[in-house]
Amino acid sequence: MLYNFLAAFDLSVYAPLPLRAALAFFLAFILSLLCGNRLIEFLHHHQKKGQPIREDGPKSHLLTKQGTPTMGGLLILGSSVLSMLLLADLYNAFVWVCILVLVVYGFVGFADDYVKVTKQTANAMSAKMKLFLQFTTAFAAVLVITLLTPAPARYVLTFPWFKDLALNLWLFYVPFAMIVIAGASNAVNLSDGLDGLAAGLLSVSFAVFMIVAYLCGSSMSEYFYILPIPHAGEIAVVCAAVIGGCIGFLWFNAAPAKVFMGDTGSLSLGALLGTVAVMVKHEILLAIVGGIFVIEALSVMIQVSYYRYTGGKRFFKMAPIHHHFEQCGWPETRVVIRFWILALLLAIFGLTSLILR
Repeated sequence: MLYNFLAAFDLSVYAPLPLRAALAFFLAFILSLLCGNRLIEFLHHHQKKGQPIREDGPKSHLLTKQGTPTMGGLLILGSSVLSMLLLADLYNAFVWVCILVLVVYGFVGFADDYVKVTKQTANAMSAKMKLFLQFTTAFAAVLVITLLTPAPARYVLTFPWFKDLALNLWLFYVPFAMIVIAGASNAVNLSDGLDGLAAGLLSVSFAVFMIVAYLCGSSMSEYFYILPIPHAGEIAVVCAAVIGGCIGFLWFNAAPAKVFMGDTGSLSLGALLGTVAVMVKHEILLAIVGGIFVIEALSVMIQVSYYRYTGGKRFFKMAPIHHHFEQCGWPETRVVIRFWILALLLAIFGLTSLILR
């Protein structure tokens, strides 16, 4: 909105993309800090018993997390979307796709959280219904994204570290991209089980894709042998706003958490991360940079499959895998910090793909 106001008076030169991305980060961060306590008080008032804690989870959680409100993702969504509306180019269709994905997936997560806290059950919306809504939204988003992408790159899958290697998936790209978006949404959701874990991991992943988006939309794409995507640079503002919202949320979500992100935040932010990866044609890079999310999702799949195949035996002590390490005696903060460190290493490793081509 601010950028478009300046552009109307030919003053947009005073609001270059890097500056607007920095302002979006700080605005979302400050809004999160200013509104955090009030939102927590509001959630406490309307969630008498807080988020229901899994009885089959770590026993310590029944003591330390009981009564903590959920739906804290509203803080991230509210602060980041407001920052996007103020500082992003609202004539850019990529920005609106990102906002709509956030809002729709956020609504799905909110509905799931609402049923959980009102009925005090860990199982709210059915998996089939949740997946239907996720894939329907992903389908709409992918169709718009492919229309906005130049024809030569529309259905192309690129490979990190290879400047000339690309695979044209043709129409198979649409279901593939849908799986990326819905899969990222659910993988982040599974990772949201410890204080500060998901928000920290998301901040690292969005930081990488902020850089990638900026390069894709600029003339530097040729230098880094990246597929140029016109107007994709504006996605950097979107990523910066989300990073600011996540770090501001961490102020209240760090152990011991005053509020949980809930499905409201994890489903929507995961979906946005997948959407951004599809927009900039770096879906495989997402699997590398978001490697912790992949491992968390795989741990659940392995646990379920092994349990069914062996008739009740467990491969891990508990899944997702962050609970396995808790059961091994690691304190919660140690698990979180070590997962953050691994995420940073994966991010650096992923960024080398932009240089070593």
